[in-house]
Amino acid sequence: MKRFLIATNYTKDSNLMLTTKLEEYIDKLGGTSTRVVGAKDNDGLSKAVSYSVNDADSYDCIIALGGDGTILKVNRDLRQYNIPIVGVNLGTMGFLTEVEPEQIEPVVKRLVADDYSIEERMNIKGCVYKAGSKNPSLTDISLNDIVITRAGFSRVIGLKVYVGGKLLENYEADGVIVASPTGSTGYNLSAGGPIVTPKAHNIIITPISPHSLTSKSIVLTSEDEIEIEILKMRKAQEDEALISYDGQPGMKLSPGDRVVIGKASESTRMIKLFDPSFYEVLRNKIANKQVNYEREETE
Repeated sequence: MKRFLIATNYTKDSNLMLTTKLEEYIDKLGGTSTRVVGAKDNDGLSKAVSYSVNDADSYDCIIALGGDGTILKVNRDLRQYNIPIVGVNLGTMGFLTEVEPEQIEPVVKRLVADDYSIEERMNIKGCVYKAGSKNPSLTDISLNDIVITRAGFSRVIGLKVYVGGKLLENYEADGVIVASPTGSTGYNLSAGGPIVTPKAHNIIITPISPHSLTSKSIVLTSEDEIEIEILKMRKAQEDEALISYDGQPGMKLSPGDRVVIGKASESTRMIKLFDPSFYEVLRNKIANKQVNYEREETE
């Protein structure tokens, strides 16, 4: 690898010291790099930035400086180019970000020497069909999850969930998460859903705060097609729910609208530089998070 695109989350590297250090080291090893960084507004705060460049397909690798959210945003903006991504963890948990800041120099050296492997991560696709329509109003792809949540003043929303054309469950809940294996350690985990190794090909359905003692998560195969119908719960409210893809706003949903979700044909290419097992990473990440919580409580 010689050509690198550096996508920096300004809120995580506000003085750009790490970004500059990375650029200098790439140059020292004979490579080239281009940075994409969020701008400042008048208050000195970072704006949302689209990680887009005119010649994106000319890069060998994207180095994302930030947290898992940065990788998700980069993946969404540059998915069409299918460029492998490696993440540098400037966040908290960092399940997607494999590299720590102090490892920057040896990691770049390995990338330039083509000493790495590629791991394909499954994506999921969600199509929104407005009530009575046979054509989708919105189609998008997620690496982590597709989430349907309550809108406006709804206390709960009604969701009728089908798998393979068969009724699975009627949920009254704050919403539902449909996650990929990669997304199983994100919102799905926080909502009490199961953790699935990212090498698996599964789809996970997890209700959010269901008003039932028996509603649980379910793990499906990647071949299963999920259909979620929005039910009418509030007479005076037109929009019952919202759909989001990897945390990015999608659209409002009304009673009768349907969302069809399944495995996407596209995948995300993640660069692997180290060889710890997923379970070792999981144990360490969760243990470190617990330590941080304990520190915050005692300070």
